Amino acid sequence: MPYLGHFGLKEHPFALTPNPALYFPTADQANLVQAIVFALRRQCGIVKVVGDIGTGKTLLCRILLNALVDKEPVGYINAPPGDEALLVDSVCREFGIVPVPRENPYEALRRFLLAKHAQGKRPVLVVDEAQALGNAGLETIRLLTNLETERAKLLQIVLFGQTELDELLSGPALRQLNQRITHAFATRPLLALESRRYVDFRLRKCRRPDVAFNVFQSAALDQVVRSSRGIPRLINILCDKAMLVAYAEGSPKVARHHVEDAINDSRGLLAPVPFLKRYTTQRVLLAAITAETAVAAVLAMLLLPFDDLGAGLGRLWNRLMPPMATSQIAPPKPAAEDGMAVAVGAIPALRLPEPAEPPATLDGNAAR
Repeated sequence: MPYLGHFGLKEHPFALTPNPALYFPTADQANLVQAIVFALRRQCGIVKVVGDIGTGKTLLCRILLNALVDKEPVGYINAPPGDEALLVDSVCREFGIVPVPRENPYEALRRFLLAKHAQGKRPVLVVDEAQALGNAGLETIRLLTNLETERAKLLQIVLFGQTELDELLSGPALRQLNQRITHAFATRPLLALESRRYVDFRLRKCRRPDVAFNVFQSAALDQVVRSSRGIPRLINILCDKAMLVAYAEGSPKVARHHVEDAINDSRGLLAPVPFLKRYTTQRVLLAAITAETAVAAVLAMLLLPFDDLGAGLGRLWNRLMPPMATSQIAPPKPAAEDGMAVAVGAIPALRLPEPAEPPATLDGNAAR
């Protein structure tokens, strides 16, 4: 695709698909992965990772899976069902468990976990978008943690979820499950310097070996960092759109006005604060109105430099609410597409140490 060649790239650097090969390891995230592995090694039962939308939870989930998949039995459920029977069936299916005729899925899962425990293995169930479980599904998760021996849990569970997961767990109906979460972690937006390095890192990973120029001008990158608020998904969206605008114009570099076009095309995704900061007098008026004091609102309007209050209010409205363009981005010229496949790089495996003591002998009453 000429678009990639235009910027000297071999892959798309800002695709929204969580690609472990483009993982940008901040200090916090590297420590987070190590902390999760440490918690699993201790066989504590349930680990929770919560973060706002777009802060990299799913990518961390994939990295964890890559680190565990060759070492331990791993089951992965994305967008899990809230129904108890469907959830248990999904868990069995992920571990390759086939219940014998008329066997309860719980019993089949228990039999599988006991066999793995006897082999010194520690099965791990990773659930992404765990807030979709709802109260019923999360209660089923609690029941799965009842599968244990006298010394250890038979199933380790990692819940990745949005902030709504914390709201569910804080309810009285799930207080038993909440008490079983021994380790809780959170993802956060990138800092300003981290955001700049994130963009540079992705471009370098996807750049052709013979290319060394900077795609983004410094002012353009500053605008991306401010408008995205450090949320990786928003950084990807703005950078991808800005590069598309620059490509349509034939510009080899992304300038600030290209980023501004991308921002205008993404108003529904971005917070309105950066936009309001450009209009000091309008903010005075909005603050007066939200204070619910009519006198303060009138005074704020009178402070505006308008000769005629009626005409001034009309101009103020036009400035606050500019006409919405359907899209500020011109489509690129038709061209033949090249391959878009992204080679997934090898992620260093985080080996879980072997158990400190040999597996216990289990009887039929070991799990409750």
